[in-house]
Amino acid sequence: MVDYHAANNLNQQYPSGGPPSYMEQENDWDRDLLLDPAWEKQQRKTFTAWCNSHLRKAGTQIDNIEEDFRDGLKLMLLLEVISGERLPKPERGKMRVHKINNVNKALDFIGNKGVKLVSIGAEEIVDGNVKMTLGMIWTIILRFAIQDISVEETSAKEGLLLWCQRKTAPYKNVNVQNFHISWKDGLAFNALIHRHRPELIDYDKLRKDDPVTNLNNAFEVAEKYLDIPKMLDAEDIVGTLRPDEKAIMTYVSCFYHAFSGAQKAETAANRICKVLAVNQENEHLMEDYEKLASDLLEWIRRTIPWLENRAPEKTMAEMQQKLEDFRDYRRVHKPPKVQEKCQLEINFNTLQTKLRLSNRPAFMPSEGRMVSDINGAWHKLEGAEKGYEEWLLNEIRRLERLDHLAEKFRQKAAIHESWTDGKEAMLTQKDYETASLSEVKALLRKHEAFESDLAAHQDRVEQIAAIAQELNELDYYDSPSVNARCQKICDQWDILGSLTQSRRESLERTEKQLESIDELYLEFAKRAAPFNNWMEGAMEDLQDMFIVHNIEEIQGLITAHEQFKSTLPEANKEREAIQAIQAEVQKIAQYNGIKLAGNNPYTSITPQSIDSKWEKVQKLVPQRDQALQEELTRQQSNDHLRRQFANQANIIGPWIQNKMEEIGRISIEMNGTLEDQLTHLRQYEQSIIEYKPNIEKLEGDHQLIQEALIFDNKYTPYTMEHLRVGWEQLLTTIARTINEIENQILTRDAKGISQEQLHEYRTSFNHFDKDHSGVLQAEEFKACLISLGYDVENDKQGDAEFTRIMGIVDPNNSGAVTFQAFIDFMSRETTDTDTADQVIASFKILAGDKVRTVPPWRHSGLSLRCCCSLSPCFLFLLAELHHSGGAEERAAPGPGRVLHRPHGTIRRARCHSRGPGLHVFLHRPLWRERPLKHTCGLRGGEGRGKGLGTPLRKARATLFS
Repeated sequence: MVDYHAANNLNQQYPSGGPPSYMEQENDWDRDLLLDPAWEKQQRKTFTAWCNSHLRKAGTQIDNIEEDFRDGLKLMLLLEVISGERLPKPERGKMRVHKINNVNKALDFIGNKGVKLVSIGAEEIVDGNVKMTLGMIWTIILRFAIQDISVEETSAKEGLLLWCQRKTAPYKNVNVQNFHISWKDGLAFNALIHRHRPELIDYDKLRKDDPVTNLNNAFEVAEKYLDIPKMLDAEDIVGTLRPDEKAIMTYVSCFYHAFSGAQKAETAANRICKVLAVNQENEHLMEDYEKLASDLLEWIRRTIPWLENRAPEKTMAEMQQKLEDFRDYRRVHKPPKVQEKCQLEINFNTLQTKLRLSNRPAFMPSEGRMVSDINGAWHKLEGAEKGYEEWLLNEIRRLERLDHLAEKFRQKAAIHESWTDGKEAMLTQKDYETASLSEVKALLRKHEAFESDLAAHQDRVEQIAAIAQELNELDYYDSPSVNARCQKICDQWDILGSLTQSRRESLERTEKQLESIDELYLEFAKRAAPFNNWMEGAMEDLQDMFIVHNIEEIQGLITAHEQFKSTLPEANKEREAIQAIQAEVQKIAQYNGIKLAGNNPYTSITPQSIDSKWEKVQKLVPQRDQALQEELTRQQSNDHLRRQFANQANIIGPWIQNKMEEIGRISIEMNGTLEDQLTHLRQYEQSIIEYKPNIEKLEGDHQLIQEALIFDNKYTPYTMEHLRVGWEQLLTTIARTINEIENQILTRDAKGISQEQLHEYRTSFNHFDKDHSGVLQAEEFKACLISLGYDVENDKQGDAEFTRIMGIVDPNNSGAVTFQAFIDFMSRETTDTDTADQVIASFKILAGDKVRTVPPWRHSGLSLRCCCSLSPCFLFLLAELHHSGGAEERAAPGPGRVLHRPHGTIRRARCHSRGPGLHVFLHRPLWRERPLKHTCGLRGGEGRGKGLGTPLRKARATLFS
């Protein structure tokens, strides 16, 4: 691979302040003249291929060199790839000013590399000026691909030419003198390849008179085996009198870097392999985390828009399908993702532990893929999920309500339209003009009866209008047809009112001339009309649809229906009275020999129609009874489902809560060895998993409730969503606790920490973890450090020390210290050892001239031999030397006190009035510690004392006079 990063050392190579003069000469090309078309074509292809060879490293490429660099984004990316440096953040806007700013950033970067840009401006690149774009790319190629070529004190173009001449000198028919004509027959390209890779080309078979074959052979071999993209066309080179020098130089420079950098690449590869051997496993874990995090975030990104889609459907069947799709998501699609999220957190914690154990920097996932980002996205997913479910249920209720209202509207409209059919024609006829007096009176009475009937229908029209208004407010999908029908009914009703008033006025004008009227017919009409309306209303109510959601509502309907049935005897009496009027009419007519002329002139209601409707009412009553009883049975079944679900939920809910509390208590207490704790937790996890059939059974009960369209449950405060979330949190918590124990085992085995030490670390950690959150907040950790003797009080020096320690235990700046980080810190702080000589030397330094020692510290025949080493716990060692009057002259004149506390001082210990000799006191102010392997004691000599010894703890010592 070509090493373009060496270009960064330009300023070191040219300390005088500027690149070689050839850079200015190459940039000093005539920009007022158009490029030769053939050269322009060659440069386009060559420069495009060269750019793509680098842009592919960043996962992109260009197709049109003057168009794809106009916004400056890919230009900046190209410079970052070939230079290995980061450019300023590009502007993502699409306006011209954004593009110019991006191109200017790229041009400034090139200028800062010591390249002189002649007449190349950002506006010309943004405008797609092909000359300026090609000139700019050639400048980049010169700076990053050709400038660093150096052969025998020649550089850049001359150095590249000299290199080509040296490499092709032994080959016949090859004479490289320039970068145009000398390469036209293709032999020079093949010679370069054969010189370095003779196994790739049979040079003796090449012919000078077949340049196209030679060129294509070199291009194909370079692309296939040397990873040099094809930048030239053989036909273009052969068909051009003088090939483009810049295109040839660009292509040849790729050969130089490919061959001259082979050895460097091999050395670098070996070095990288060594590093990769160490980091391979961790990088594999990082890749797995990144992939798993990316897949999970992508799934969440795809799922949230679906859950946030609130496009309502028009029919109940379509909404039911949406609800079924949501149930499939809950049962099939989401559970695996919950497991993936849990596994992701486990992998992350394991990876961080391994990195700490290998003294590697903490793993920082790429932006947007932190565990907190995933938790935030998951929280947003669950919020969208909850909102989607609520919306689905509300939409189903709304559509159910709409269907009921629409059917009610159609029934009432049909009844009204049936009633108004022919009414306009009746009101507009002029039959009273040729009628007799009795007939006119009859017509007037008939009209009065019609007005009574019209007033009775006023309520129905108002109901129809109200239902249509409610359908509009609820956004019924067929509202236009409902509005049109309602408007037609209202317009017709206004016309009927106007026509009724007009006909009444006409009949009243002729009423003075008419005297006779059949009172009996009139009474029949007046009583029959409201009764007929009552029967029509009763039939309408008996056929009306009803929707209830609980037993109380259906019982209310049954009570109302029973009240209605109680009115039937009175209604039957009214019917018999009306029929008696008609019977009286027939009786009078027969008695007086009157021949009745057809039906009642005052009403269209006949006794037969009254009997027919009455019979229909009688049939509809038991049908209504049956429908209400069936609905009562259904509601009783629904209530049974509610109780069945509630009985299970009221058991499972507290169980999950208790298990969560027990896990929290176990994670704090941690009794026994880590292996015992791990085994106990796994058994505990298995017991939780074995409880899953109860959750599944509850899911089945919840499914039945959903299918029965039950939306509330007064027998339990728990919903399936709450229990499902609690169950998932329970599984996640036990898995996270197990993972923490496993990481502690890894740390213990790697650091050589004993079980007793680990237990003491946990005891101290729990002591300062006041809120039992499993982590130490910054203030809690500071209190812990102060108790250990660290000088982290609230002053400038203490704050600096505390910041340093927090940087060790909290590299991610989360503001909290985990138990794992606490263990690492404690083990790291206490693993150093001190020899006995170092301890004695420390005593002498700290005592100054107040204590004199005589090796090996003899006092009245007693000698002190210290062969202890310092232990990893913070203990206090207190020793006092008391000398009697008969001690040797060289003995210390007074008692010396030795007291220790890491990183700080404590109050002086009390003097103990003991007898002459050495007394050792062991203090344990903080926590217990295991015994040392070594001991420190007194060996008796010829004088006083008999083999006195005592186990000591390791500790640094501070001597106070």
